[in-house]
Order: sequence, then C-alpha cells, then structure tokens
Amino acid sequence: MMKPIKISLDDYVLFGGGANGESYDCISDPNVMLKLYFPGKIQQPLDEMAVARKVYDLGIPTPEPGEYVETEDGRFGIRFRRIPGKVSYSRATGDHPEKVKQYATEFADMCRELHSVHVDTTQFENVKDRYLRLLKENPFFTPEEKEKLAKFIVSVPDEDTAIHGDLQYSNAIFVGDKRYFIDLGDFCYGNHLFDVGMVYLCTYLSEEAFIKETFHMDKATAMKFWDAFVPEYFGPQMSLEEAEKLIQPYAGLKTLIVERDTKRPMPEFRPSLDSILK
Repeated sequence: MMKPIKISLDDYVLFGGGANGESYDCISDPNVMLKLYFPGKIQQPLDEMAVARKVYDLGIPTPEPGEYVETEDGRFGIRFRRIPGKVSYSRATGDHPEKVKQYATEFADMCRELHSVHVDTTQFENVKDRYLRLLKENPFFTPEEKEKLAKFIVSVPDEDTAIHGDLQYSNAIFVGDKRYFIDLGDFCYGNHLFDVGMVYLCTYLSEEAFIKETFHMDKATAMKFWDAFVPEYFGPQMSLEEAEKLIQPYAGLKTLIVERDTKRPMPEFRPSLDSILK
C-alpha cells in the first residue's frame, strides 16, 4: 500500500462535502485542494487516486491529482490541483435559473465529448461488471429481482468508451470557458446510457428536498435542466418522452450506487425499474 504524506488540517479550510467525505482549500497554497474521506475509508482514496491519475493521463479534463495524504486524526485523502474560481453546473443553475438552458447545453456537450473517448479496457472496470458486483452485494433486492436485473445488465450492448460513473451535474465544474469533471472514483467504461441515467435521476426522480439540499435549486428548475439536456445530448430527433422511456431503467439501476453510499433502500427510484422487474 502506498504510504501517505502526513498533513495538518490547520493549513486547510472546509468548503464542501458529500456522501464519502469533505473538500478543503489549502491556506498556504491556493493552487491546492484536498478531498478528505470520512474516518474508516482507507482503500477508497487509494482507488480514486489511481483512477484519477489514469483519467488525467487520458486527456479528459479533470483537476490534476497530487499526493495521497493522512491527517492527524487518521483520515485519508487526495490533494488535487485547485481550479480557482470554479463553480459547478448545479450551483450555477441554482444561482441563475434563468440560464438553465445554457448550462444544461454546456453540460450535455461535456458529456457527449466524454462518452466519445475510447479507453484501454484493460485499465478500467467494465460498467456491467461493476453493476453486477454491486447488485450481488446489495441487500435490498430479492433474489428474484436480482436475477431479472442481472439479465437486463448483461443484455446491454457493450461500448469501449469512457463513463464518469457518477454523472451528477454537481460533478462538472467550469471557470470561464474551461470545463472539468471531478469526483472520478467511479470512472469506468461501457454503455453511455448507464451514465446518463444519473442525470435523469438527479433531475426528475429525486425528491424536492434532496434536490434543494444537494443541487441548490427547486425540482422544477432541475426538470428544466433535463428537458434542455436531452435535445443537445441525443439530438433534436429524440423527444422528451422517448428519452424518458429509454433512460428510466438505467436511472433506476443507479440506486445500486446510491444504496451503496447511503446503506439504505431508496424506494423512490424503484418505479423506474418496472420495465425490468414486472
């Protein structure tokens, strides 16, 4: 195991957090930020650092990863090159809902570019293998449901292109005309629809309170984001109804990621799996 560099949090100031940890800016060096995992998470930062370096080397726009670190209280994390002045697409949309179409279009362009990047499949996990593993570990589906879900996952056509793995619009940032993806711990390769499912889940399927707390906007604005995302990502020939029907099962499968992180069932996402489970 890589030996971490010991650091003091006295040199850092907290600016955000998520399901797995917190983010800090470095006081003494404004070009450094720290992603610090919650106590007990040792392997995750190591795995994310390895993946983040591979993704950066592919030329995918993402902050450059730095060192693996440990704080005085035994927490582990990664230092990254900080992007001064950055803002996420969710925060920007929440702050300026009148620009929802612009931001959704820019985000869709980023996603299309990401999903066109061919990768060395020996270097990353196949998204189908990941979902099958998560399905096996998930305690909230019955054996019969797992069998049906596994059959669907296996049936999805393979692709050798990049997948972010957690394609929330809070995981894409910009400053000026520069755009970057962040939080690449679930990066893998495979069918792009697995990725786009998260966009639909975060805009249409999630509850109002969650959207407000996590993405800084009301659900009506989030839904407008998806409505503007669809024609830019899929093309004008794809109606919203067709896109919804296509993407719903992939959005429902994202519950495997969410339930892994929250360790609780998410019944609000189950209806999207009706076409698989019925």
